[in-house]
Formats: sequence, C-alpha cells, structure tokens
Amino acid sequence: MIDIKFLRENPETVKENIKKKFQDSKLALVDEVIELDVESRKTKQEADDLRSNRNKISKEIGALMAQGKKEEAENKKAEVAAGAKRLAELEKKEEELNEKITKIMMVIPNIIDPTVPIGKDDSENVEIQKYGEPIVPDFEIPYHTEIMEKVNGIDLDSARKVAGNGFYYLMGDIARLHSAVISYARDFMIDRGFTYCVPPFMIRSNVVTGVMSFAEMDAMMYKIEGEDLYLIGTSEHSMIGKFIDTIIQEPELPKTLTSYSPCFRKEKGAHGLEERGVYRIHQFEKQEMIVVCKPEESPMWFEKLWQNTVDLFRSLDIPVRTIECCSGDLADLKVKSYDVEAWSPRQKKYFEVGSCSNLGDAQARRLKIRINSENGKYFAHTLNNTVVAPPRMLIAFLENNLQADGSIKIPEVLQPYMGGKKEIR
Repeated sequence: MIDIKFLRENPETVKENIKKKFQDSKLALVDEVIELDVESRKTKQEADDLRSNRNKISKEIGALMAQGKKEEAENKKAEVAAGAKRLAELEKKEEELNEKITKIMMVIPNIIDPTVPIGKDDSENVEIQKYGEPIVPDFEIPYHTEIMEKVNGIDLDSARKVAGNGFYYLMGDIARLHSAVISYARDFMIDRGFTYCVPPFMIRSNVVTGVMSFAEMDAMMYKIEGEDLYLIGTSEHSMIGKFIDTIIQEPELPKTLTSYSPCFRKEKGAHGLEERGVYRIHQFEKQEMIVVCKPEESPMWFEKLWQNTVDLFRSLDIPVRTIECCSGDLADLKVKSYDVEAWSPRQKKYFEVGSCSNLGDAQARRLKIRINSENGKYFAHTLNNTVVAPPRMLIAFLENNLQADGSIKIPEVLQPYMGGKKEIR
C-alpha cells in the first residue's frame, strides 16, 4: 500500500505507475483519494480546533466557578455541550472518510521498481539467465503421473473419491522422496543462516488483507466457515504476519526465516492439459523463505533469495532459468519479482517452480511492521521466495532423473534422506 503522503505529493507518478501495470480503470481512484484526503484533513482540523477550544473553555469554567460567576459558567458549559455534539459528528465523519481512503488505497498498486520490464502479461516476461544444460534424452519420457504409477507412487482415483479433483495420495518411495526433498530444502536453508520455523496454518482476515491484494485473496483463500480464519495459501502469509503490529529494533535486522507448511489454494479457472496430475492442486507442501529488513537492504536480499532457489535445484542437477516478471504480471503489492523455472525434458521447455518477490514496505505498512532506529521509526521491507514446492519440484525431479530402464536416479545429496537409496525402481 502506497503512503498517502506520497500519493498526495506525487499523483502523476502514481497514475503513471497504474498505466505501466495496464490498470487504467484505477486511474480515477487517485483523484478520488485526493479529494477524500482533503476532506478528511479539513474534518480533522475542525475536530482538533474543537478539542482545543473545549480544553480552553473548561479552564475558564473552573475560574468562573471559583469567582462565583455561576451564570457565566453555565453559559460556557452550554457552549461545551454544543461543541461536544459537533465533535461527535466530526469524529464519526473522520472515521468514515478514513475507511473510504484505506479501502481505495488497498487497490492502488504499489510503485514498481524502475528496472521492471513493461508488459501486459506473463507472455512479455523476460528471461534473465539459464543455469545448467537442458537435456532431452533419446528415450520417451512419460507424463509425471505415469512415472509415479509405474513405481506405485501415486493414487489419484482414491483421492478423487475422498476429496475430489485436485488432490492425491503419494505412496511408497515417491511419498518418501517428497519428504526427502522437503527435509533437504529445510537443511539447505538452515545452512545458509535462516532460522527454521513451523508457523500456524490458519490466519485471521486482518493478516490476509495485510499480505495480499483482494483479488489474490478471492482467487486463492479458503475461508473457515463461522470463524475469522483462513487456510494459508503459502507459509509466507503467516510468517510475515508473525511481525504484525511490532516495532523491531534496527540492530536485530534482518529477520531471515525459512518455514515448512501445507498450502491450500482454490486454484480457480480452467486447467490445461499440462496442469493435470500434481501440477495444479488444492493442497500441497512447501518450504518457504522470508526476509524482513531495512529498505536499503531489500534489493540485496532479493538477489540472495532467488539465487538460493537456483542453487538448490542445481545441487540436484536440475537445469533452471530465471524469468523477470513484467509490470502487468506483478501482483499489486509487488515491487519486483523473479520466477524460477525448471527444465522439462518431456515438454522440451521450462515451467515455473518458484517465485521470488520484493514487496517494499507494502505489507509492512498494512501490518504496521516498523523499525526503531536512532533517527526514529520507519516501515520495514519484506521479501519472500519459494525454496521448493515438491508437487511441481517432483515433476522436474522425475523427468530429469528418469533412466531409460524406467528407474529413477536419486542425486547424492538426497540419498541420506532416502535411507541410502540410490534409485527408485
């Protein structure tokens, strides 16, 4: 969420940013907020004047009573009573205006980084760099669920009977591989200095609206009926929420955390052929990383975060590339974002396995996450990145480690987590 003072002083900059995100329907909101802000400040000034006058008159009443001037004192009391009625009206109006302003400010997109490429949608995202040599073997690679089924590693039919489409049972060595990947990713991030955390898997609505836009919330979140609780779509939500309404002492920064959680998503919309199986599902598990830091350090941490994911996939010998999201593909709170994509030998192309985002002070402003320094308080910057999400990661893993005889090679770094197994047959 943009600072209202910044919008007030730089309306054309905010409008230009909206245009860069191809959200012209929101342009009128800038002028609307400015008008409401003017009215709000006038209302506040009148209310402040009344409070000041009330304090002044209260002192006069005391003096008049002490002098025995009861009639004059009563007249002053009547004046205070009239002022109190007006003050109550102004306070109610001020509250209503602030609610309107906040509601609009929540949908005005954050100011994107100047380096973000301008484009309408993900078709205009920009490839940054490739890591590892993409290989297409001389034997046919089946669809990922077929690979799993051949080793009795997945049961989709039973999952459909129990929960419907978008769920699965992982079985045997594939289930063990899933857990191995999560455990390896956890230790990988701990070795890089991140503190491990298992967070709440449900969060309140004020945290939801603090970490994401209304559009994302509607498309993703499952609401718990009858309670002010939502199932998390990613542990980033509850991890950033951990710092809600806190003041962090500057020397304590940065806060670097890596978290495990199940994730629950509605995944609205039509799903294509390549999104069957375990590619796009309603429930999965993930290892995440988040950083809370000083504003001037967030670009540096952004580079570190996406590099962690690249390094993890390369340690498993999976070719990947980084893609920079263009302006139209950025969620409203994001300043800058990279996707990490893994190579699919079967499709002969890359597909998304993780996303790294710098949100500037947008989440911190909504959640009131502040830093206390020698020069005063200011809002923190927050960042997040996927370490690994095994459903999609498993697809990349299986396709890149499938052997001609149908066995699945297990990289050396994962073998300790698989009881020493070197392959799955």
